[in-house]
Amino acid sequence: MTAHGPARILIVDDDRDLTAMLKAYLEGEGFVVSVVQSGEEALSEVTADQYDAIILDVMLPGISGSEVLRRIRLSSNVAVIMLTANGDRVSRASGLENGADDYVPKPYFPRELVARLRAVLRRHDGAHYGMGRTRFRIGNMEVDSDRRIVTCSLEPLDLTGSEFALILAFVRAAGAVMSKDDLSQQVLHRPWQPYDRSIDMHVSNLRQKLALFGGPPIETVRGVGYRMPDKQ
Repeated sequence: MTAHGPARILIVDDDRDLTAMLKAYLEGEGFVVSVVQSGEEALSEVTADQYDAIILDVMLPGISGSEVLRRIRLSSNVAVIMLTANGDRVSRASGLENGADDYVPKPYFPRELVARLRAVLRRHDGAHYGMGRTRFRIGNMEVDSDRRIVTCSLEPLDLTGSEFALILAFVRAAGAVMSKDDLSQQVLHRPWQPYDRSIDMHVSNLRQKLALFGGPPIETVRGVGYRMPDKQ
């Protein structure tokens, strides 16, 4: 459920048996679900219709899931969860670099996937950002958590849901160092694991976007995590 009603989900996977099972499970959880089997269909659907989230398999016939994600990110910040082969770290890293909000390795438990999906939707919907302070400023960067807008020198930044959650975690920390586990819990809603590069990838993407407009730096604190200075 989002602020505007039941969440609309697009599943992109060529495994018909798996998608039929997942569609039924998600519908039982209250989601409105559509299914396509190829990257070409996915790009057409995203262009022609509006979804709250996309569950996107990396291994697709024709256009790969990674390429579908790259093209989607040219025009949309819709929430995207990538499905990757278990242990396929290269695909996971590629997905995160291209703007995926999360990834789930196959085989997966539908209950875990739904939990990840709801976490991503909460980040995009912004319902849990309404309490306490809602506006922050560091140097030329302004963050409005209620409106979910981040600007640098008055230019809006094009952020994914996870990138927005990450920057909000930094500004709320008021310059304090945040461990990777703290960031993983706040941004991805799961404990950090030593082999998990998700936070590092999101930080790298966010750094690049901030640097384009001279935004505040994100400092690496070796052996601990990251911090964004509260003054610039």
